Amino acid sequence: MRPPVTTVELRAHLAAAAYLVKRSGDTALVVVRPDDTGVPIGVVTDADVTRAVADGRDLEQLRVSDVLSGPPVAVAPGTPVGDALRSMVAGRIHHLLVVTGGVLVGIVDMMDLCRAAVDADVRGCPRPRARA
Repeated sequence: MRPPVTTVELRAHLAAAAYLVKRSGDTALVVVRPDDTGVPIGVVTDADVTRAVADGRDLEQLRVSDVLSGPPVAVAPGTPVGDALRSMVAGRIHHLLVVTGGVLVGIVDMMDLCRAAVDADVRGCPRPRARA
């Protein structure tokens, strides 16, 4: 899981969301309700921005609500990697929100889970014998 999460409002222009994606270095932004609750209602990804550009759409005219991927799929902190991966495969998604008590605390993407799987595999491998 990676906190903090970069968020964007539903009414924001897609150009602003693209800037936030670039600036944050993340591949997705969590879309939150326009009220002050910060409740996540969806995800907008770099792929959503790319599709809009490829379709010749004006990012200054589009709103995040026009390309929103939602509702978001969430897991609790401490969810096993295998369960998170199964959720992603079942939902055909690349990002999972991490929520506790209804509050957004982080995000997990496919690369995070791949790293965790590789780390677990490496730890489970027998150590090579030292050579003289």
